[in-house]
Amino acid sequence: MDKLTETASQTQPYSTLSPEVVLDATDALGYFTDGRFLALNSYENRVFQVYIDPPQGENNRLVLKFYRPNRWTDAQILEEHTFAQELEDNEIPCVPPLVIQQKTLHYFQGFRYTAFECRGGRPPELEDPDCLQWIGRFLGRIHAVGRQGKFTYREALNPDTLGQAPVKWLLNSGMIPSGLLPAWQAIAQQALEMIEQRWGEIPFVSRRLHGDCHAGNILWTPKGPHFVDLDDSRSGPAVQDLWMLLGAESDLAQMQLKALLEGYERFCEFDRSELQLIEVLRTLRLLHYSAWLARRWDDPAFPAAFPWFGTDRYWQERILELREQVGAMQEYQPFDLLS
Repeated sequence: MDKLTETASQTQPYSTLSPEVVLDATDALGYFTDGRFLALNSYENRVFQVYIDPPQGENNRLVLKFYRPNRWTDAQILEEHTFAQELEDNEIPCVPPLVIQQKTLHYFQGFRYTAFECRGGRPPELEDPDCLQWIGRFLGRIHAVGRQGKFTYREALNPDTLGQAPVKWLLNSGMIPSGLLPAWQAIAQQALEMIEQRWGEIPFVSRRLHGDCHAGNILWTPKGPHFVDLDDSRSGPAVQDLWMLLGAESDLAQMQLKALLEGYERFCEFDRSELQLIEVLRTLRLLHYSAWLARRWDDPAFPAAFPWFGTDRYWQERILELREQVGAMQEYQPFDLLS
C-alpha cells in the first residue's frame, strides 16, 4: 500500500473530502470551476459532476471520481483506464478517463482521482428487442477487444474472489447475529460447494469484461448506448456481462437473452454452455454483496443508506435466498441453451 493511500482515514475514508477539496482538485487539473458541483449516486467511490468555466467545447461539466482508499492499487486502476481507452480506440461507446497532464490517475490531499467527460443519457429499454440487440452488438465488440489482451493486476472473477473470500470475511466479521450464524454458515458452505462443482463442469474462455454490466451502467442516447463505470472490470466468463440485464420473469428473460445474443454473436463467438453459469454468478454476487456491505460499515454513508443491514430479518432473508439459489444451481437449464 502506498503512503498516499495510507493518509486517508481508515474508518471514515472520505471524512476529509470536503466541497473545497473537490473544487480544489478540479482546479489542480488545470480547469476552473464556477463553484457548482453535484454528488452523483455512488457508494463504493465518491463521484461528482463539477461545472467548469469556461466550458470545454460544448461541455461545461466534468465528472470526478475519487477512488475508495485501500481498495485498488494504482496498477489495478491504470489497467482499468487502459482497457477503457482500448474500447474507445476501437470506436466502442464507453467513457474513458481524460488524459490530463499526460496521465489519467491524479493525486490530491490523500486521494486518488480521475476525471471523465460528462456524458448523459437515460436508462435503456430492456423490454425492447431492438434495444437489446443494439446492446448485444456492443457487448460482443467489448468482448472481442477483451480477449485480445489480459489483465495482469486486476482480480479475476471466480469462486475464490467472489465466493470463498467474502464468506470467510463474513464469518470472522461478527456482523451475522449469533443465533443465525450456524444456519447461514451451513447454507453458505453448501452454496460454495455447488458453485465449485458447477464452475468446474463448464469450460469457458476467460476474457476482460465490463464486470458490472447492469442497466444503471448503460446510458442511452439518440445515437444508442454507451457504457460507463469499469470500476469492477475483471476477467471471467462472457455471460457475466449478460445475465444482469435479464428480468426475473422467465418468458421475459428468454426474450431478452435471445435478443442480446442475436446482436452479440454478430461480433463475437459465444459458447452457449456458459448460460449454465448464470445462477452460479448470481449466487456469487449475492455472497459478495453481503460482504461488501459488511466491509464498508465503518463508512458513515452505509448505515445511513442501508439501515436494514445486519438485522435478524436481513440474515433470515439471506438464508432463504441461498437455499433457493442452491436449488436453482442444481436444476437450472437456461431455456435449453436457446437451441
